[in-house]
Amino acid sequence: MRLLCCLAALLVLALQHQCHGLLLLPLTNTLLSSLRGANDTATPVHHLLRSSSLRSAARHGRHRARRSPPPPHGGRHRQLSLPLSPGSDYTLSLSVGPASAAAPVSLFLDTGSDLVWFPCAPFTCMLCEGKATPSPGHSRPPLPLPPPPDSRRVPCASPLCSAAHASAPPSDLCAAAGCPLEDIETGSCRGASHACPPLYYAYGDGSLVAHLRRGRVGLGARASSVAVDNFTFACAHTALGEPVGVAGFGRGPLSLPGQLAPQLSGRFSYCLVSHSFRADRLIRPSPLILGRSPDAAAAGLGAAAEADGFVYTPLLHNPKHPYFYSVALEAVSVGATRIQARPELARVDRAGNGGMVVDSGTTFTMLPNETYARVAEAFARAMAAAGFGRAERAEEQTGLTLCYHYAAASDRGVPPLALHFRGNATVALPRRNYFMGFKSEEAAGAERKDDVGCLMLMNGGDASGEEGDGPAGTLGNFQQQGFEVVYDVDAGRVGFARRRCTDLWDSLSRR
Repeated sequence: MRLLCCLAALLVLALQHQCHGLLLLPLTNTLLSSLRGANDTATPVHHLLRSSSLRSAARHGRHRARRSPPPPHGGRHRQLSLPLSPGSDYTLSLSVGPASAAAPVSLFLDTGSDLVWFPCAPFTCMLCEGKATPSPGHSRPPLPLPPPPDSRRVPCASPLCSAAHASAPPSDLCAAAGCPLEDIETGSCRGASHACPPLYYAYGDGSLVAHLRRGRVGLGARASSVAVDNFTFACAHTALGEPVGVAGFGRGPLSLPGQLAPQLSGRFSYCLVSHSFRADRLIRPSPLILGRSPDAAAAGLGAAAEADGFVYTPLLHNPKHPYFYSVALEAVSVGATRIQARPELARVDRAGNGGMVVDSGTTFTMLPNETYARVAEAFARAMAAAGFGRAERAEEQTGLTLCYHYAAASDRGVPPLALHFRGNATVALPRRNYFMGFKSEEAAGAERKDDVGCLMLMNGGDASGEEGDGPAGTLGNFQQQGFEVVYDVDAGRVGFARRRCTDLWDSLSRR
C-alpha cells in the first residue's frame, strides 16, 4: 500500500517524479503520427476528418450491434468494441515482464471496454494493412512480444476467468478447459492444472482470440517503474483488424483501474489537450491521472482554478454492458434554443438499451437520429441567420453533415452549444469542440483551398430501430478536449471541469 502511494509518474523524457496518492501517466494522440506520412508529407485534414467520422459511426454501431456471429469451436463470446484505425485515439505506455527484462507496450486507452490485452507472439493479424501501429516513442512499429516469462495462465476456477467469459457458468468453463467429468457435474472446477479457456471476442466485422495470463505490469515505460504483480491481462495470438492492443478502463474487475482499486481510490481522470487536427497543438502530452481526488483537482492548479470546479452527473447501471460509463443526457442547447433529448438518452432498460456512453475511444459525439436532426436544424437556422453559406464540397469530403464557408475572424455568428446531463450538470462546450475551421480543397486535385468550418457532431441512427440495441448515444473524445473528465466509480458519477490541460500536466508533474 505504501509503495503504491508513492508511484512514479512517467514523463515524456522518461523522468520520474514522486507524487502523493495518485499516478500520473502521459497520453499520446495517434493524430501526431497520422498527420505525417512516410515521406513526411502532410495528410490533408479533410482525410483525417473523413476517416474519423467513419470510424466513429462504425464504433457506435458496434456498441449497438444486436448480436455477434457464432464463435468457432462452440466457444463463449460477448460483444467488444475496439478502436480500429488512427485518428483521435489516445495511447498510453505500460511495461510487461520481469524487472530485469521488462518490455514496453503502447495500448489504446478505451473506457468502452474492460480488458487489458496486447499481441503476443506468435501473432497473426488479418486485414491490418494500413492500421495504426504506435510504439513507445513512435520510433518503430511494435513487435509482438512472447508471453512474458514471469507470467502464467489464469486458472479456470478464477473469478477473473468467469468475468472475462461474461456470465458463462463454471461448468461451461470446465468443459471448455477439459476438466474431468465429475468436476463438470459438481461445478467445482478447482483443479489448479486447468487453465482458463481461450477468450473469443466478436466485434462487428472482426474477432480476437486471447489467453488470460497473470504477471508483472509496470505503470510506466521504464523497467525501474513501480509495478503491480499478479496483474491479469490477455495475450492475443489472433486478431482481425487490430494490430496494437487495448488498455480497457471500463467498469469491471479486469480493467486497469479496476485492478488498481482500492489502492488508487476507485477514481481516474484524464485531460485531453485540444488539437483541432493540428500537429502543433500536440507538443505536450495529455495527463492521465489514476487515483485523483476530485476535491483536490483545483488545488493542484492554484486559486484561479478553484472557482472552475466539476459538475457531476450520476452513472446509470447497464445490465447488459456493465463496463460502460453510461450517463443520462436530458437536453442540448443551441444558442437560446433548448432541445429536449430523446427519452432513450436518459435511461437504460433491462436489456441494456439506452443512455449515453462517455467513451475515450470514439472521436465524435453520436446522437440518435431525431435528437441530431433537431440539433442540426437549430444550428443550421442560426448559421443561416448569421450569413454563413453551406460548403457542400467539404461535407462530401469529410462525411460531416453541416459545413460552411467560414473564416475564424467571422466566428461571432456561430451559436454556442451546451450539453445538459442529469443532476443539473451543464457542460458548455468551447466552440472548437463542436465547430472546427480548416482549409478544404475545393475540388479533387485543385490547388485552391477554401476556408470552411464543420459541425463536429454526428447522427448515430435510430435509437429504437431494428438494426441494433445498446447505447442510444456516445460522448466522443473530441468533445471532451479541454476538460478534465473524472470517472468517480466509488461515488457512481462522472465529472467535467474546464482545464488548461497542458498546465495541469505541468502542475502535477512537478509535484
